Amino acid sequence: MPKSKRTPEEFSIDPAAQEMLIRAAEIGVGTAFSRAEEMTPCNIGAAGMCCKICGMGPCRLTKEGQTGVCGATIDTIQARNLSRAIAAGAAAHSDHGRDMAFTLKAVANGEAEGYQIRDVAKLHAVAARYEIPLEGRTTEEIANELADLYIAQFGQQRGEILITKNAPARRLALWQDLKVVPRGVDREVVEALHRTHIGDDQDPEHILRHAMRTALADGWGGSMIATDISDILFGTPAPLVGRTNLGVLKEDMVNVVVHGHEPTLSEMIVAASLDPEIQEYARAAGAQGINLSGICCTANEILMRQGIPAAGNFLHQELAILTGAVEAMVVDVQCIMQALVALAENFHTKIITTSPKVRITGATHMEFDEHRAYSIAKEILRAAIDNYKNRGKTQIPNVQERLVPGFSHEYIRYMLGGTYRASFRPLNDAIMSGRIRGVAAIVGCNNPRSQQDYLHIHVARELLKQDVLLVETGCGAIASAKQGLMLGQAGLDQVGPGLREICETIGIPPVLHMGSCVDNTRILTVLTEMVAEGGLGDDIDDVPAVGIAPEWMSEKALSIAAYCAASGAYVIFGGSSPVSGMPDRVADSELVLKYLSEGWEELFGGKLEFVSDPDEMVRRALEHIDKKRAALGLPAYQAEKFGRSGDTQMLELEKLPFTEKRAALYGAVE
Repeated sequence: MPKSKRTPEEFSIDPAAQEMLIRAAEIGVGTAFSRAEEMTPCNIGAAGMCCKICGMGPCRLTKEGQTGVCGATIDTIQARNLSRAIAAGAAAHSDHGRDMAFTLKAVANGEAEGYQIRDVAKLHAVAARYEIPLEGRTTEEIANELADLYIAQFGQQRGEILITKNAPARRLALWQDLKVVPRGVDREVVEALHRTHIGDDQDPEHILRHAMRTALADGWGGSMIATDISDILFGTPAPLVGRTNLGVLKEDMVNVVVHGHEPTLSEMIVAASLDPEIQEYARAAGAQGINLSGICCTANEILMRQGIPAAGNFLHQELAILTGAVEAMVVDVQCIMQALVALAENFHTKIITTSPKVRITGATHMEFDEHRAYSIAKEILRAAIDNYKNRGKTQIPNVQERLVPGFSHEYIRYMLGGTYRASFRPLNDAIMSGRIRGVAAIVGCNNPRSQQDYLHIHVARELLKQDVLLVETGCGAIASAKQGLMLGQAGLDQVGPGLREICETIGIPPVLHMGSCVDNTRILTVLTEMVAEGGLGDDIDDVPAVGIAPEWMSEKALSIAAYCAASGAYVIFGGSSPVSGMPDRVADSELVLKYLSEGWEELFGGKLEFVSDPDEMVRRALEHIDKKRAALGLPAYQAEKFGRSGDTQMLELEKLPFTEKRAALYGAVE
């Protein structure tokens, strides 16, 4: 009996996505959703039970006790496959950090057209952290030395990456004891590939120990470097009002969508789009101007700093083209579907690749160079404007939502204490008192094998009801934004009473947007500062917190999971496990799967588990948070104790007669 096809509503909970999927079916074009429906995953490869690292294979282990031609067991093969995926993810994120360091160097030397150092205070704070002298030196001199220090972290061969000194002291000491402190970003990635070559490391636990070292080179190395430099060059994010979803596209304007992960490109396109010459060029072409929007993590970068709208998350990239209203989709690196070019042939959209690392057959290539950044950005925009005349029938969904993005760890510290008393003390106190039960970071990708955004939103809503404060990055953040969960008043009638008190008192949404996927390191910094503030233990693994990636799909996500677990966090991934067994076909020991949970927890205090059911994700997250609260000697969570913030009480008092109001404020009146 043929398998029934999913409806647009089953593909996505987003009405804008549903409308575009109906249009795709009407005009007979495929999308990632329909391709996922038609493509059955290889159950052997999906379980990590296929080895293809040498010419004697591929070897598929489907029977109990079976080994590869070289004798490799299923445990060794799964450990190798996972380690290689973590290495690839770490390489992608860290290579982004390397490019940012080179850009900082060029800016410091006056060689990067259009760029400047926008946050001198952040530059000074970061430089001081690494003992770079500040007194009597120019901004450029300080930036130059910091850039050199960062660049050196990638090629360093011995010693320890300096960035790891940002971790809690107890955590760094643990890494040193376990000998997993990265020596250099590139060295750990290379060694991961060497260890997993045919005939090398064949002890699964030993392989995965180094995988942790490789992931740490990403989280407490390349990714943290990238976030700091982005703030220095483009400004440390602070809350502003933005918009999201496909309704941000404009019928009467030249629509340019930037997609990928490099803020160096997108920030310069934002600047060039405001150039009077470019604006006039657009009007001369018959448009009212240029309308920029973003997809994926580039969307988060320009959203949180410039307020440029986000057209959507990962699975919206094809849907934006389906509107027929996009003149150019400008892409750089990571998470870009090759299918964009073939899809764009049905419309007028130009797919423009810009990175020297990425070309797509059939796309227009306009290589970006930071030394000529502004000029190239203007050339890209002119190409988009020239394409406006070729636009045909359009269908832009009338769906968009407002949000408040931009909660950097610096701003969270400020919002909790003000200019002169900036501190994480109020957050720690709220957790210690039980008003906030704990903190959850919901991050990660979309995956078309699940209903787009559903897992993100279901888990988010259920945790909010239980007084769990949420911080989010990447495509997960855009999922919550599309559902209106990132507004000050958003869903406060749906969150727990204690969390509502906190949100009303501070004036924040219950879900905090913290940036792109590379900005997961901001979350590590927040946890580190909470530890330093006191009252919640001596290390990250003491804090009542959990990380969740409900719809993971990329190797970068695996690297993030590994470095968060190595940092002491409990990490839950939705969807399928890349190292699972296959019931009824092989009675494998599942050693690797158990080691990611029990083994890593014993060593690092953090662990990684794969859970397909969203309600089970919520149950395990709350169980972990409550276990950490108990270990700290904090009171058990009791929702009924809270729910009447100062603001709420004052509003109630305003409705009372004077004598009753006075009695409520000062006690009984004689």
